[in-house]
Amino acid sequence: MTMSNTAVVVIDVQNAVLSVPGMLRPAETMAALDACVARIAGLLVGARRSDIPILFVQHDGTVGHRLKPGSVGWQIRPELTPRCSEPVVHKRASDSFFHTTLDAELQSRKIGRLIVVGCMTQYCVDTTVRRAVTLGYDVTLVADGHMTADSSVLTFEQIIAHHNELLDGFDADEHLVSVVPSEQAML
Repeated sequence: MTMSNTAVVVIDVQNAVLSVPGMLRPAETMAALDACVARIAGLLVGARRSDIPILFVQHDGTVGHRLKPGSVGWQIRPELTPRCSEPVVHKRASDSFFHTTLDAELQSRKIGRLIVVGCMTQYCVDTTVRRAVTLGYDVTLVADGHMTADSSVLTFEQIIAHHNELLDGFDADEHLVSVVPSEQAML
């Protein structure tokens, strides 16, 4: 695969994505999210400089949800504001391909490799990465480019480390997930 058929997919990096009720370590979690968003922003600068397409996925929550469409919490983080030429795909499930235009957007650009970053690791990132491989995409998951909150049994660091280990080498036929740090994602 060459970079000419590569796209960056940014999943659910929205203002209130980690404003999870009962969050155990809010200060540490939000500081880690800010650091992750900074790494994603740096990756997007490199992608734009190299003319690599960027697609954003935005979760549309239901009424009363922290990601209710139109709310401040629903908006994509300002550090990552999409440009006019960068599509925003709306979803209502963890799978960014389920009842969305993501696959059509990628196909129209003849994309074969995805560089994936975003939130929440164990839900939308994991589900989308697995689905992408089964749809015939090669995936580079940026190891330090996805984030989540603590669960009742694991810290966010443990969840991220577990999914990085679990997804690295995941395959379907000849399509594969590779997990790499942000400084190697564009290689």
